[in-house]
Amino acid sequence: MLTDVFVHEKAICESRSVGPGTRVWAFAHVMEDARVGRGCNVGEGCFIEAGAVIGDHCTIKNGVKVWNGVTLEDHVFLGPDAVLTNDFLPRSRRQREPRPTRLATGASVGANATIVCGVTVGRWAMVGAGAVVTRDVPDHALVYGNPARQHGWVCACAEPMEPGRRCPCGRLYELRQGEAAEAGE
Repeated sequence: MLTDVFVHEKAICESRSVGPGTRVWAFAHVMEDARVGRGCNVGEGCFIEAGAVIGDHCTIKNGVKVWNGVTLEDHVFLGPDAVLTNDFLPRSRRQREPRPTRLATGASVGANATIVCGVTVGRWAMVGAGAVVTRDVPDHALVYGNPARQHGWVCACAEPMEPGRRCPCGRLYELRQGEAAEAGE
């Protein structure tokens, strides 16, 4: 039995690697050998496959499937029915290793967005609802559309921001090699 983990009576949690304070809601299934960090919220109807890695304090809204080969670092947000994939050339009868996909610390993915396998969504980046992400997303980038294209930058607090100008929350960012980074990092 997991200690300090809430598993709804209509959920299945086979993994023994679920951190304290995590909540697994009705009709969710966390497979054995999946890793889920501390303080996470796994919404109704979610599926976490064996081999998936979820960091601390992640929010996975209803209907999301996190497959083998997908890594969510800390503080990642996945909106309702966001889609993650792990096979770039799928065929029913062929087995292949999953193509790794990484959502870096603080990344947010809007409802119904699709993240094609093999990409990295950068730190504190934001993917708009319904977007189709087919290539890497820089740190702090705001992307949306099909295919997703960058339309600006976002602060770690989620406010739109412009590198070189102070965000209303007080953080200051600068561009370094095409990515926004907090001044002094």
